[in-house]
Amino acid sequence: MSRPSLEERLAGLGITGLEPLGRGLEFSVFVGRPADGGGPVAVRVGERRFDSNANDPRVDTRALLRQEHRLTRLLSDHGLPVAEPVALVLAETPAEPDLLISRYVEDDGSELDSFQLGELLARLHALPLPGPRPVAAEHLPAPRLLVGRILRRWREIGRLRDGWPPPPSPGRLLPIAAPLSRGALLHLDVRRANVRCHQGRVRALLDWSNALHAHPALEFGRLGEFARLPENQLDLEALRAGYARHAEPPPDAGPLALLCRLDAAVMLALVFLSESPDPARADTAVRRVLELAAP
Repeated sequence: MSRPSLEERLAGLGITGLEPLGRGLEFSVFVGRPADGGGPVAVRVGERRFDSNANDPRVDTRALLRQEHRLTRLLSDHGLPVAEPVALVLAETPAEPDLLISRYVEDDGSELDSFQLGELLARLHALPLPGPRPVAAEHLPAPRLLVGRILRRWREIGRLRDGWPPPPSPGRLLPIAAPLSRGALLHLDVRRANVRCHQGRVRALLDWSNALHAHPALEFGRLGEFARLPENQLDLEALRAGYARHAEPPPDAGPLALLCRLDAAVMLALVFLSESPDPARADTAVRRVLELAAP
């Protein structure tokens, strides 16, 4: 949908003054003003009904917006900082995009307080599991999902990288992944770009597209690999200390921790090889995959 058409559609919903806020692989985000004079709102726009990328070949954007609406409403009710949903507007024709309208949360650009973030994640992981199973689960239990997507993404790296070795054996990985079936609600994309802050403290945790029900070790595997990139502003030691105020963080060593980091590493390798190409970072990322996969 063109920008003028989007503005016209939102004007019909009482939202004007549209300004771009950000753009990802599947969604664009705008900020606008309700005509009734209320506070600003964020509008998340599904670019296409279905999408595909190197990491995720089958993306249902409508299912993700439904999930975002459901989870943020639930988490807001539990007192967790999220962008509170206002309305989910599903398209009536293929030419129109689906929209999720949420309260806009300001960010002052301050450095993320990783200790407080760790406390927040402990609260998140302690919540009762919400149903249904998240979209990213692909209707699979967490151990099978994790091993399957590691192998799928490993093969995709091989399509983009000459001389890439064969993947690890699923028979080796599945027993290691078995503890992941003990579930908590995980975010799995916690980094500075998805956190709205004021004086370092989290005001909203954004973008629940990657959420899963699984052992917190998977969250910490993702955090550990994200912390290697400075723009993510994650101090892993401080984050674990904050988490420990409320719950015991999972071990940062051992086969399960390495497998969870490998899941994050193959994803990042494809980001830098294909989705946001960066040759230098891609070289580092693929070396990291091999390091984590070594027997």
